[in-house]
Amino acid sequence: MDNYNYGIVGNCSSAALISNDCSIDWLCLPYFDSSSLFAKILDDKKGGFFRITSDNIIEVKQSYITHTAILKTIFETKDGIFEVNDYMPR
Repeated sequence: MDNYNYGIVGNCSSAALISNDCSIDWLCLPYFDSSSLFAKILDDKKGGFFRITSDNIIEVKQSYITHTAILKTIFETKDGIFEVNDYMPR
């Protein structure tokens, strides 16, 4: 795995690492010290992940919405543009 560009969303009890292609590669629930639900960042083949994606991607941009902990990922495809907002409620 050569992609180390991650955003983080959390709720003071747990957190998720979300790659710049909108893949949740690390998540422990309901607490930081719970067993991992997704752990691709540790093992690319067996770690597990959840990804929202599309065919024919031209560009992906990721940033936080100003003054929030909401991570916004915008996908530009040949068919249009869509946005994914990631956050973790308490």
